[in-house]
Amino acid sequence: MAKAKRSKRKRDFSLVHPHAAAIDIGATMHMAAVGPDCGPDPVRSFGTFTGDLHRLADWFAGCGVKTVAMESTGVYWIPAFETLDQRGFDVVLVNARDAKHVPGRKTDVSDAQWLQRLHSFGLLRGSFQPRGEIAVLRAYPRQRERLLEYGAAHIQHMQKALTQMNLQIHHVVADITGATGMRVVRAIVAGERDPAVLASCHDPRCHASEETIRAVLHALLGIDLSAWPSAKHFTSWLSLSPSNKISRGRVLSSRARRSEPDGGGIAARRSHRRAHRNGIGRFLPSPLCAHR
Repeated sequence: MAKAKRSKRKRDFSLVHPHAAAIDIGATMHMAAVGPDCGPDPVRSFGTFTGDLHRLADWFAGCGVKTVAMESTGVYWIPAFETLDQRGFDVVLVNARDAKHVPGRKTDVSDAQWLQRLHSFGLLRGSFQPRGEIAVLRAYPRQRERLLEYGAAHIQHMQKALTQMNLQIHHVVADITGATGMRVVRAIVAGERDPAVLASCHDPRCHASEETIRAVLHALLGIDLSAWPSAKHFTSWLSLSPSNKISRGRVLSSRARRSEPDGGGIAARRSHRRAHRNGIGRFLPSPLCAHR
């Protein structure tokens, strides 16, 4: 009785897509597989360039392939998907989790062969992939969301820079990217340092008074580079100059050293103490002058 049930289950397990193929998507190489009856070499490797993708499509067409399954691996699947879709193949985009949880895989079967076998028996469920104008329309809200995330990060960078200069304007102006905040920031970038002139950028709709903004901007004292003997000293203090590590006349590394979170104040004091211990402190500016 049990033998009859097993034989019946085996008879019901028939091919759904007899002309199926599959691709194991990679960053620099795609492994493609067709049915074992399509030739002596059912698994082949192809590059990821446009010409390679067209050769892959030609091979599929020569093998009589009608439908192709591939996993949605990062963004590497998109060129192959679009190329095969334009060539008239029915491309099925599969979630890698669905293919992984199907039991019965043997260890000597490659990923592409396993996907081809599952797809030929109809055991893979394709993910929804919009086409044409729907795909373009979906890209707009995604791009907008990405730009908003980038904008929020840049606003935080602006607030951090203002705090390091002790310009607490974002505490008296509700939105630093508003009319008043952007006028003040653009004026500072343009070179304006007079608190009265900067406070005159006050928008009538801003709740903070012009006197409050002027008091906040009094911390802006200008740029004084007299603490550094030369531009090279200043560039090194900013951690912008290469830190050459040389051994036996060979440059091992030229990467610039990482700057300290406080803008170099801690690093300046530490290096100044080390320099005095080494007897070269007279060539360096005082760390107190660096924050003047």
